[in-house]
Amino acid sequence: MTSALQPAVATETEKRPGRWLALCVLVLAVLLVAVDATVLGLATPYISEDLRPTGTQLLWIGDVYSFVIAGLLVSMGSLGDRIGRKRILLGGATAFGAISVLNAYATTPGMMIAARALLGVAGATLMPATLALIRNLFHDPRERSLAVGIWGATASAGTAVGPIAGGFLLEHLWWGSVFLINLPVMAVLVLVGIRTLPESRNPDPGPWDLVSVVLSLVGMVSVVYAVKEAATHGLTGATAAAALLGTAALYGFFRRQLTMPKPLLDMRLFRRRGFGGAVLADLLTVLGMSGLVFFLSQFLQLVQGRRPFEAGLAELPAAVGAVAAGLVAGRAARRYSVRAVVSGGLAAVGVALAALTMISQSTGYPILGAALLVVGIGAGLSFTVTADVILSSVPKDQAGAASAVSETAYELGAALGIALLGSIVMGVYRDFAAPTGTPAAAHESLGAAVEAAKTMPAQPAAEMLTAARDSFTHGLHLASGAGAAVLLATAVAAWFLLRNQRLESAP
Repeated sequence: MTSALQPAVATETEKRPGRWLALCVLVLAVLLVAVDATVLGLATPYISEDLRPTGTQLLWIGDVYSFVIAGLLVSMGSLGDRIGRKRILLGGATAFGAISVLNAYATTPGMMIAARALLGVAGATLMPATLALIRNLFHDPRERSLAVGIWGATASAGTAVGPIAGGFLLEHLWWGSVFLINLPVMAVLVLVGIRTLPESRNPDPGPWDLVSVVLSLVGMVSVVYAVKEAATHGLTGATAAAALLGTAALYGFFRRQLTMPKPLLDMRLFRRRGFGGAVLADLLTVLGMSGLVFFLSQFLQLVQGRRPFEAGLAELPAAVGAVAAGLVAGRAARRYSVRAVVSGGLAAVGVALAALTMISQSTGYPILGAALLVVGIGAGLSFTVTADVILSSVPKDQAGAASAVSETAYELGAALGIALLGSIVMGVYRDFAAPTGTPAAAHESLGAAVEAAKTMPAQPAAEMLTAARDSFTHGLHLASGAGAAVLLATAVAAWFLLRNQRLESAP
């Protein structure tokens, strides 16, 4: 779109009365994904008790969703550009709701892992479509910044709604009920979205290349699997083979995109420093935070002894901080600078994670709540501004693919964070000194240790639980310290990568 046409488009968009109502539908999709991601952490102890997964299976339950969604986001974003973003959003939301039922009634660890993987396929259609539709609904940069802020704030609100609603359900119903809360959100999204969302697509997209889709999926899943297995079990022949397969597939994907006249992903986007810097910042930020997020719910419940609903409320400050920061991030970036807001936000998260290396079973909530509030504020500032930078860096016809790159960085960071930092926690935990007679299953996860204690005599059970909780907390300290180092290094990198980057102020 040429600059000469932009004012006319902006005027037309400003006259569209339904764009803010359409935004409400889009944020419901974000809420759907955010709630699902957060309730899993609360439900993990109950899943461990009921399905009895091994430690490795438990990690797969936690991260297979991210593996699959990371492998398919670019393909689904590009598909939305081709067949229509409204169509793929509503279809994906319907599938997401249906597969949530399968998650709720899983009866074995293998079935649960498969259900989470299928949910990743459906989830890959949602996030790129929502951001791409925002790019096409809001051509005025200041309105778009506010819309992106609302989008991000809703994701953060979902991280609060999920634990609170999930905690309430876990105290009154079985663990599968936390997945069924997706159904009413999905129903409202589809019914209202049919009437309010405008359709948009790339008018000249080229074919949807299935070879590229397969290469992307195989490459992403294989590489992340290799990293996870190497972190957990060391380098083995199978791990090396997966790494080589994934690297070869990703290399083939990138080479193929460079030679295709209409690629699934335009690699020239990465030549723009703002785009590439924002994507890298998102990936490293989520990597540094996700391991902590996945295990914090277990710490609150299994170490500090909080009920699920209370644990959900305990995590609320992070969401409150992120919502508030997301709504003012665009204004702050225009007043100061993009790099100041992003780097400052990331540094704040890094400092808060460093503070969490001091927590223990007896740590009072004010300290923990303050640290989570700072994490939320810093993340809200950073993620909102980087999303705005990514959207404003590309033409609206490529918004789906660009949004998919942003979300791929997020999901890949989450998968790697859970794999690497989660492996630190589990590696330290498995080595705890257990009294004689402790079942071997107690070393698989803290949830398994709590369950095993019910079958042991009182004194050995108390000794075993004390050792297990201390070991788990020590692992959490190491993971928080590693995450803090990653966030502080990312803050420094963002300061240089986003130099001279500005948000648009006029159409």
